[in-house]
Amino acid sequence: MNITVKNEKLNKWIQEVSEMCQPDDIYVCNGSKEEYDNMIKKLIESGIAIPLKKRPNSFLFRSDPSDVARVEDNTYISTPTQDKAGPTNNWIAPEELKKTMRDLYKGCMKGRTMYVIPFSMGPIGSPISKIGIEISDSPYVVVNMHIMTRVSDRVLELLGSEGDFIPCLHSIGAPLAEGQEDSKWPCAPIEQKYISHFPEENLIWSYGSGYGGNALLGKKCLALRIASAMARRESWMAEHMLILRLTSPEGKQYHIAAAFPSACGKTNLAMMQPSIPDWKCECVGDDIAWMKIGPDGRLYAINPENGFFGVAPGTSYETNPMAMDSLKENVIFTNCALTDEGDVWWEGMDGDVPTHTIDWKGNDWTPESTTDAAHPNARFTAPASQCPVICEDWEKPEGVPIDIFIFGGRRSTVIPLVHEAFNWDHGVFLGSTAASETTAANIGAVGNLRRDPFAMKPFCGYNMGDYFQHWLDMGDKLGDNAPKVFYVNWFRKRPVGNFLWPGFSDNRRVLKWMCDRVEGKVGAVESSIGFLPNQEDIDLSGLDITPDDMKELMSVDADALNAEISDIENHFSIFGDHMPERLKQQLKEFKRRLG
Repeated sequence: MNITVKNEKLNKWIQEVSEMCQPDDIYVCNGSKEEYDNMIKKLIESGIAIPLKKRPNSFLFRSDPSDVARVEDNTYISTPTQDKAGPTNNWIAPEELKKTMRDLYKGCMKGRTMYVIPFSMGPIGSPISKIGIEISDSPYVVVNMHIMTRVSDRVLELLGSEGDFIPCLHSIGAPLAEGQEDSKWPCAPIEQKYISHFPEENLIWSYGSGYGGNALLGKKCLALRIASAMARRESWMAEHMLILRLTSPEGKQYHIAAAFPSACGKTNLAMMQPSIPDWKCECVGDDIAWMKIGPDGRLYAINPENGFFGVAPGTSYETNPMAMDSLKENVIFTNCALTDEGDVWWEGMDGDVPTHTIDWKGNDWTPESTTDAAHPNARFTAPASQCPVICEDWEKPEGVPIDIFIFGGRRSTVIPLVHEAFNWDHGVFLGSTAASETTAANIGAVGNLRRDPFAMKPFCGYNMGDYFQHWLDMGDKLGDNAPKVFYVNWFRKRPVGNFLWPGFSDNRRVLKWMCDRVEGKVGAVESSIGFLPNQEDIDLSGLDITPDDMKELMSVDADALNAEISDIENHFSIFGDHMPERLKQQLKEFKRRLG
C-alpha cells in the first residue's frame, strides 16, 4: 500500500477486501492531477483509452457490448425483510446475497491493482455532504470518479482515525492468470453482474460490470439508493432532481429543484438559456439534489456530484448549447463513434453526418450502415466546473434555498402545460402519480403510460410507500417554509401530432410564471388538477403561438383524467399498508373534483 491509512475502520475494511479479492497490489488514491494523468497513461498503453486529437485531454473508451447501461434487473435493495424494500425494488435477503457475492469476490482481483478511492459527495466538509470510500480494480472507474466526485487525500484527513464513511466495493469480476492478456473491456458475463445495496448498513457491493452507475458507485448507488434511506432516518432529502438558479431583472434569485422521468428534457432545463430578456439562468446541478432544513427553517440543496455523466446522442447546440460547450476538453467519452479527424460523433450532433467513422464497437461505419454509430446510451463524463452557466454558488457548503419544486412527464394529451399544487399534500400527490408516455428509448410499447413517482422508481432505497410518507413528514417540518410545487408538461401535441409548445429556452416563460406565483404577483384559475395560469400571465412576447393553441395547451381533459383513476388506484394499491392515508385522501378529493 502506497500510504498509511489512519482510520481504523477503513484499515480493517481494506485488509478484509484484500484477503477476499487477492489483488496483486493496493493503491490509495489522492485525487491529484498527476494521479489522473498516470491512470490515463496506463489506459492508453493498454489500448483501452483512445486520445482525441480534436479535444485536449479527452479520451474515448469502448465498453464490451454486454456492458452498456445500468443493469436494473440485477440491482438489489437487500433489507432484512422484503416488505422494507417494497414492491418497486428487486430483493434478496442480506445473508443469501452476501454469500453469493462473497463467492464471486474470492480471488476476483488477481493480476490487478486494488484502488482505494476516498471521495466526498458534495463539497468537502459541507454539513450536507457524505464521505464514501470506493474500492475498485478498474482504472477507468478511478478516472471517472476523479471527475464525478471529489476524490482527495483531504477526505482521509477529514475522516481522521475514527470518522465514518460509506463503504462501496466494486470489481469488474475478471481476474487475470499470470501471463494472461487483458481484454479491452474486462467484465463478467451478464448472469454474474450484481449491484447490491444494504441500506441498513450503508453498504454497496457491485460485481461484474465496469460501466456507469454500476461501477461509479457515488452515482445512483450512493447518491440516491443509499442516501434516500439515510435521508429518511436523518430527516433530509436525497432526490433525483436538477437544481437551477433564476435571477430576475431586479436581481431577485429563485432556486428550483425539478424531477423528470427519462426523455423529458431534464439536462436541457438544468442548463437552459432563457428566451426572455434580462432573466439569467444558472446551473447548480443536472441530476441529483441533497436537501436539508437550514437554521432559518428553509430547505437548502447541494448538488452532491462534481461532474456531468450525460447521455451523448441527441445532445447538440440546438438542444443544449451549454452542455456542448462543457465538452471541449478534459472529457471522458464512452461508446461514442470516432471520426477520421480524431473527434467523437453521435447521432443528433450538429453539422453534417460524417461519411465514415469507427463505431462504438470498433467497426467501420458509414451513413449507409444499418446500425447506430454511437450506442444510444453513449456517455460523456465532464467536470461541472466547465459548464459556462455553472452557478457561482454551486459549491456553497450550506447549499442554496429551494423556492420551487417541479414534477413533470411526457404527455401528448390530457395534462396542461403547467399547473400548481393546491398545497404540500397535493404536491406530494402530483409527485407520487407522475407519469410519462413511453418513447422508443423505453422498454415497452410506445405511448403506454408509465408511472415513475418523483422520477425515483429505479432509485429509491426502501419501500416507496414509506418514501411518500417521508415527503409528507418533510412538509410538516417545513410548514410555511415549504417550497411551492408545480407540475409541467412540455410535450402536449396538436391532434395532427406536432408539439404545441416550443420548449427548450422558451420553458423559461413558464418558470417566470412560477416565480411570479411565489411573489404573489399573479393570480391563478382553480381547476380539478390544481391552479392554472391566467392566459395573460404567461409572457408570450416574440412567440408565434395562437390563442387557440394556448387554449389547447392549458386545457384539462376531465373525461380522460377520470379514465386514469383506476390506473392511479392500481398504482397506489401495490404499496399496501405502506401507502399513506393522506395520499389516499388526496385521491378521493381528486375524484370528487373531477365529478
